[in-house]
Amino acid sequence: QVQLVESGGGKVQAGGSLRLSCATSRRPFSPNAMGWFRQAPGKEREIVAAIRWSAGITYYADSVKGRFTISKDNAKNTVYLQMNSLKPEDTAVYYCASRAYYSGSYVKDDSYDYWGQGTQVTVSS
Repeated sequence: QVQLVESGGGKVQAGGSLRLSCATSRRPFSPNAMGWFRQAPGKEREIVAAIRWSAGITYYADSVKGRFTISKDNAKNTVYLQMNSLKPEDTAVYYCASRAYYSGSYVKDDSYDYWGQGTQVTVSS
């Protein structure tokens, strides 16, 4: 079982920044891919960003492209989501996800095996 622990959420004003972290205690850690997803009240979960672990290839949803950056630190077994120029529409619970093997497009939430508990991000206007 992969344990994912998210942190870094909070409340910010529009235009502000947050950095989310997702860490695992497992050693070694080399998933096929990790992703950040979010779910706003009354909405379905949607992709925010994802990274193919080995190659470092990334994907961003159009809504966050140019504002958010996904990155990883292999030594710390941690994936980050740097969120800049936050907008009220970014308000959601953000989830970190991991998959051990290829199981479809890494932008699809149903391709992931393990999920963090979620962290709330609230952006006020």
